[in-house]
Amino acid sequence: MSIRKIGAIVKKQIKDTLKNKAVLIQFLMFPVLTVIMDRTVNIPDLPENYFLYVFAAMYVGMAPLISAASIIAEEKEQNTLRVLMMSNVNASEYLIGEALYIVIACMIGSFVFALEGKFRGVEFLVFMGVMCIGIITSTVLGAAIGIWSKNQMAATSITVPVMIILSFVPMIAMFNEKVERFSQFLYTEQINCLIHNVTASSIQMDRIAVIFANALCAIGVFVAAYRKRGLLS
Repeated sequence: MSIRKIGAIVKKQIKDTLKNKAVLIQFLMFPVLTVIMDRTVNIPDLPENYFLYVFAAMYVGMAPLISAASIIAEEKEQNTLRVLMMSNVNASEYLIGEALYIVIACMIGSFVFALEGKFRGVEFLVFMGVMCIGIITSTVLGAAIGIWSKNQMAATSITVPVMIILSFVPMIAMFNEKVERFSQFLYTEQINCLIHNVTASSIQMDRIAVIFANALCAIGVFVAAYRKRGLLS
């Protein structure tokens, strides 16, 4: 495995994203919306950082998932992957490069959330750590969808319902007890709960266990998709 090749994949994706507005907007939309809504909407008795908590959880369930699925599916459809494989880039180098790029881009967005929430010290570290775990999980799941799909249209048809469940169910659960019973099994719901009180003492192991269980499921789906389809099929 070559660090140089992985770095080249990351640089390639940075250049491609600047041209691909559909992917770029995924990284920018929720952090920008949070800043705008937080500084312009003044509603009496609105909880502090309300928009940050709502949009941060949605960001975890949407941005890395859609980005990973669409990037891989697009490059398969356009035969870019075949060219990379012929250029001596192996599958693990490509996937690590893609995942690293998406995680870094999303962590920059998470940094914007943390700044807007005025988190400092332990609060900042806990917030960024929780967001990172969620982003990695969504990236792995998105990569699995991209590998499974033959083209972008197929990837979108799978990604949209998964994204709706991961991003919007935690928000709906805030207002509906029946939905809340279901949402407690989703990592995005647990992340939503954890970031509402970003202190080391507030971290509950049962919530961490649900997040890691979801991460293991995402890895399982990824492995199954890779074994079934391979990177080029």
